[in-house]
Amino acid sequence: MAQARFAELGPEAALEAVESAGLRPTGHCAVLRALENRVYDARLEDGTHVVVKFYRPGRWSRTAIEDEHRFLLDLQDAEIPVCAPLALSGAGEGGGGLRTVGQWRSILFGVWPRTGGREPEEPTDEQLAMLGRLLARIHSVGARRQPAERPILDAQTALLDPLDELLDRAVLPAHCENRYAGAVETLAEVYDARSEDIPLLRIHGDCHLGNLLHGRDGWFFLDFDDFVVGPAVHDLWVLAPGRDAEGRRQRDALLSGYRQFRDFEPRGLGLIEPLRAARFLKLSTWIARRWDEPQFRSTFPHFGTPRYWEDETRELEEQVALLSESGHPERFG
Repeated sequence: MAQARFAELGPEAALEAVESAGLRPTGHCAVLRALENRVYDARLEDGTHVVVKFYRPGRWSRTAIEDEHRFLLDLQDAEIPVCAPLALSGAGEGGGGLRTVGQWRSILFGVWPRTGGREPEEPTDEQLAMLGRLLARIHSVGARRQPAERPILDAQTALLDPLDELLDRAVLPAHCENRYAGAVETLAEVYDARSEDIPLLRIHGDCHLGNLLHGRDGWFFLDFDDFVVGPAVHDLWVLAPGRDAEGRRQRDALLSGYRQFRDFEPRGLGLIEPLRAARFLKLSTWIARRWDEPQFRSTFPHFGTPRYWEDETRELEEQVALLSESGHPERFG
């Protein structure tokens, strides 16, 4: 029932949510592109804008979403440039602004101030060093407390659980299934061995350039919806994902800034390729879970075809081959 109501959400729900939070919208409301949640930009009578996010029911518990808000508020208190949710009238303790409204009682929402800036293009080395320093500060705050209900990014949750879900859904073609599963299981073994004694902390979890804004006020980190407890290197490699010499140079620049504010365990670099593979699985399981929704079918038209799974299987086998060739963590700098 909640999922059906979620599909019916529109601008009128966003305006109702804004009014219920004690704000005064003008009636101007724009839909923002988002596949997982429902997100709207609403203009207020004072000329400012807010962003309303309705969380997809069933993905995160209320406690897990409150973990996200608490992390953002911790970062804001440390004067780190993130978009933190507004404290809403009647939102209650601990959520930072989480509520429901009207006929949409089964669907949680939060409200954020709209942040100016643009998605950055290829960052310079100087900008990468700055982002490295900011990530170090985010991780230092992330290490101060543990969330109540956020997943830990380990071999089970990152690789084996998604594999089990794909196998249960029977989406893999027969000629790829054993190869695909074998590659994932090997990568999980490597990740498990290499992650021993690597510190785990609250991290962004999806720290690509699309979740950053850059403007006259500097950098802003957006969308902590996927934050997890994991190794620091995950945020670093997602921000500079290239495997070639240029990608290594970019990660070098990030790490040079990072190490100015926080120690970094070099052995964590050995987790990059298993984490890269985990990102492949995360995307595939996410699309498979939402495949009944027309928006997903139109956005990922090649998903589920034999060619799609052949390419995914080959990518995973390449990850295994790379690890077999190196036999040791990647080295930078």
